[in-house]
Amino acid sequence: MGAARYKPYPAYKPSGVEWLGDIPEGWEAKRLGNLFEERREKVSDKDYPPLSVTMQGIVPQLETAAKSLDSDNRKLVKAGDFVINSRSDRKGSAGLSALDGSVTLISNVLKPRDIEGSFAHHLLKSYPFQEEYYRFGKGIVADLWSTNFNSMKNITLPVVPKEEQTKIAAFLDYETGKIDALIAKQERLIALLEEKRQAVISHAVTKGLNPNAPLRPSGIDWLGDVPEHWEVGRLRWYISISSGEGLSNQFITSNLDENNANRVVGGNGAMGFTNKVNTTEKRIVIGRVGALCGNVHFFDEDCWITDNALQISKWRSFSDDFLVHLIRAANLNDLANKSAQPLITGNQVKSIEVAIPPVEEQKKIEKFLENQVDIFAKLSSKAQSAITLLKERRTALISAAVTGKIDVRDWQPPQAVSDTDLSTETLQEAAL
Repeated sequence: MGAARYKPYPAYKPSGVEWLGDIPEGWEAKRLGNLFEERREKVSDKDYPPLSVTMQGIVPQLETAAKSLDSDNRKLVKAGDFVINSRSDRKGSAGLSALDGSVTLISNVLKPRDIEGSFAHHLLKSYPFQEEYYRFGKGIVADLWSTNFNSMKNITLPVVPKEEQTKIAAFLDYETGKIDALIAKQERLIALLEEKRQAVISHAVTKGLNPNAPLRPSGIDWLGDVPEHWEVGRLRWYISISSGEGLSNQFITSNLDENNANRVVGGNGAMGFTNKVNTTEKRIVIGRVGALCGNVHFFDEDCWITDNALQISKWRSFSDDFLVHLIRAANLNDLANKSAQPLITGNQVKSIEVAIPPVEEQKKIEKFLENQVDIFAKLSSKAQSAITLLKERRTALISAAVTGKIDVRDWQPPQAVSDTDLSTETLQEAAL
C-alpha cells in the first residue's frame, strides 16, 4: 500500500517552482489566476445560508462557529466553488463546496475556470499547496496572517490534461476513502477502549475485586449494591475542598527553569510554570468551569492551583489513588449546572455519596487498576499511532498524485472492499 507500489511518469521536466519540483513532460505550469477566478459577490446569510469552512470541507454553519455581527456582509458561494480560509491559524480549512451559501469575508472563494473541480479539491487541499498558499500571506503577527486573492493568484499550479485530472481525482477519492474508513475504525476502537476503561474503574471502586463478596443495597443510584463491609457516606465527611486562586498571565511561562519551577495547574491539568506557589501539599484538582468541568488530576508537589479548578487538599479514610479513581467514576460532569458556561461547586462535590472499602482493600484495588489502566493506555496508544501513520500516508499520497510524482493513468478501482477486509492486517499494510 506504500507509495513505492506506484510507478513514476516515464519522463519529467523542471517546473521552475520549488514547491512543485519536476513535473511530468506532458504537464505545464501556470499561475493560479489562469485557472480560477475570484467570486467576490457580497450577500446576506438571510438569502444564502451560512457555511463553515473546516478541515473536513465546506459544511452548513456549525453550532460552535463564531457568528458574524454583520450578517449582510458575506461572500457568496456556489456549488462547485473552492473555498479556503485565508487565516494561517486555520491551515487546512478548505474544500470544494457542494452547497450554495455564504461565508465570512476572511475566506477566499474561487470559481474553477479551466480545471476540473474534483482535481482542484485535492490539489488545493494538498499539504505542499497549503504551505505555499500561506507563504504568500501578509500580516503583522508572527504566527497569524492572511492570504488574499491578489497574492494567491500568482502561485504556480500544475496544468494537467483533463483526462488525467479526472483519473487522479477518482484514484484519490477511492484511496483516501479507504484510509478514512481505517482511521474511523481505529477512532471507534479508541472510544470503545475508553468506555471499557471507565467501566472497569467504576466496577472496581463500587463493587471491589471479589466477585463472591456479599452485597447490600446502598440506596444510591450510581453505586447500586456494594460489598456488605464497605462504608457508605457523603464526601463532605472525608474531604476538604476549596477553589484555587487567580493568577495573572504575566506570572505564567511555558519554560521550566530554576526561577519558574512550580507548575501552574488548572482544570486541564498542568498548563505552565510560575515562581509563585499556593500549595505545598498533595492535591486532587478538579476542573470546575466550562468544557473542563469534571476533569480530575492528582499533584504531589509545590504548585499554583488556578481559580478555574477546585482543590481537595485533605482527606481521610482514603488512599490517594483510590480517591482519584472514585471521583472520576462519579462522573462529576453530570453534576455541573447546565448553562452556557457549565459550573461545578465544592458543595456539589461534597454532596456525592460514595462507598468506602477498608484502606488495605483500597490498596489492592489501586494495584489492580494501575495494571488495567496501563493495558488500556498501551492499546489506545497503538491505535493512535496507527491513525498518525495513516494520516501521514494520506497526506503523502495526495501530494504525490497531484504533483505528478506517481503515475496513476492506468489505475482502475479494485473490487469493493467489505468491512471484513478492514482488519488489523489491512491497517498495518496501509500504514507502511
